[in-house]
Amino acid sequence: MAEQTKYTEDNIRSLDWKEHIRMRPGMYIGKLGDGSSPDDGIYILIKEVLDNSIDEYVMGAGKTIEVAVKDETVTIRDYGRGIPLGKVVDVVSKMNTGGKYDSKAFKKSVGLNGVGTKAVNALSSYFKVQSIRDNKTAIAEFSAGNITLNEKPQESSQRKGTKVTFIPDKEIFSKFKYRNEYIVKMIKNYVYLNTGLTIVFNGEKYFSENGLKDLLEENIADEFMLFPIIHLKAEDIEVAITYSKAQYSEEYHSFVNGQHTTQGGTHQNAFREAIVKTIRDYFGKNYEASDIRKSIVSAISVKVMEPIFESQTKTKLGSTEMGGGLPTVRTFITDFVKTNLDNYLHKNPDTAEKIQKKILQAEKERKDLSGIRKLARERAKKSNLHNKKLRDCRVHLNDLKKENRLESSLFITEGDSASGSITKSRNVNTQAVFSLKGKPLNSYNMSKKIVYENEEFNLLQAALNIEDGLENLRYNNIVIATDADVDGMHIRLLLITFFLQFFPELIKEGHLYILETPLFRVRDKKQTFYCYSEDERKDAISKLKGKPEITRFKGLGEISPDEFVHFIGEDIRLDPVMLDKETSIDKLLEFYMGKNTPDRQKFIIENLKVELDIVEEV
Repeated sequence: MAEQTKYTEDNIRSLDWKEHIRMRPGMYIGKLGDGSSPDDGIYILIKEVLDNSIDEYVMGAGKTIEVAVKDETVTIRDYGRGIPLGKVVDVVSKMNTGGKYDSKAFKKSVGLNGVGTKAVNALSSYFKVQSIRDNKTAIAEFSAGNITLNEKPQESSQRKGTKVTFIPDKEIFSKFKYRNEYIVKMIKNYVYLNTGLTIVFNGEKYFSENGLKDLLEENIADEFMLFPIIHLKAEDIEVAITYSKAQYSEEYHSFVNGQHTTQGGTHQNAFREAIVKTIRDYFGKNYEASDIRKSIVSAISVKVMEPIFESQTKTKLGSTEMGGGLPTVRTFITDFVKTNLDNYLHKNPDTAEKIQKKILQAEKERKDLSGIRKLARERAKKSNLHNKKLRDCRVHLNDLKKENRLESSLFITEGDSASGSITKSRNVNTQAVFSLKGKPLNSYNMSKKIVYENEEFNLLQAALNIEDGLENLRYNNIVIATDADVDGMHIRLLLITFFLQFFPELIKEGHLYILETPLFRVRDKKQTFYCYSEDERKDAISKLKGKPEITRFKGLGEISPDEFVHFIGEDIRLDPVMLDKETSIDKLLEFYMGKNTPDRQKFIIENLKVELDIVEEV
């Protein structure tokens, strides 16, 4: 019988605020990550500080916020009221301390639990806060939550407000890099939700006049809108609605008190239900909910008194009450949508007619596909049993009880050797593997029928659980892992085409990545370096004292499981697949996957020459 571990008074510890945050950072900022994902912790740190500045604006103080990110240093300056000078240290270093506990100072705030800036402080190697008010300024500095400087208030002629500078601690975030694209998207959401606010990021100004209408226009090009955006506003609520001609599933952007609730919640559920009920009542038809919502692109923002979120990162609303004497969240949203959307449709019969045609088209497609879908599901079950294409993990994105659900990943790879190496190296708790058999079909310009008739696509869709949209997506990170050769690049392109054609929201919402694996291994008897580029190879050679042994990895299957564990573990390098409004999906697919044109031939020849030059140098 195994010896029992002793459990005495010596085992009982009380952690102070900063120790607990540093020991359990995931509780406060979600996953750590390296900056390749928009929900990585380094962006949550920015958001937590920005939330305080946004709350100042909401309370009528300060119309401009300045954000600067240079390498690893972040500086955020607002022109709000400024922290009371005698409480500057307490506000950023004492738990359950802050102005937001006083509803008179902050009525509909995001950061109600007094944790945000404390978490940033504790997880930063350098943290500085400066408050300016009443013609005086106070400054405090910290390292890993420990105070290093506490200046007494001094006279100042600077404009009032608060300035925070921090550097994420490399003991917590071992290797990270800020991506400006993710920060810009966050900033744009803030200005869409706060019309009249200007945020200056690294010298560039962001401002919105039309709120959520601007947000939708940013996310869908005019040529793909079924009709002009329906934009409805009232106190404590704003919505924007249109339909896309170019995508199949639903797309929602939801917010509470300026917080982007990427996982939805009670407000988003109520909004979806309200749209269905209103349209059914308007047409007097009991249309299927999925037919009504198919291809919808919409946004909703609500303001709630003392909102309750399901995690510290505030990505899902749990509140059922609006507060302030208003009805429940569900009733409030339903009544607003019912009244205002119904009025809009009566005043704009052309839009109503387009919606009805879209619903009837969706209904026809659903019925046409019903038989195929049934056979496809049966085939998927049998194939999963016999072919074992999916080697699953224990944690999924929709498993809300697991803290590490945001780490859940599905690696899509090709061939038995590559999938075998990843399977043996992976973390079985959070990493799953889907093995392709040969090259996928070029799905450009094909209907969704092909998703069910093609075994690879059908099984992949079933593995991801995205048949009816992203609501039940099983994995947060979908990682394409192919060889770094021509065939591997082709497979990568075909998979991206599949997602762009049928599930573009996977890419829009930041779920699709390319796995970067090393091109070279450079080693001698004492040291080993894995190099992802020619520059890294040269640098590694210069560091070795003896004669280097250089191996060029041509395929994933050549990398042993013992080595592969380094490339999909803590040191994983992921390159996100990203889109912006200027990128027309139809034009993008037509250029790369359509008929062979002189422009594409020229593009291929020029880029092939670059690759050949690199190979010749090696």
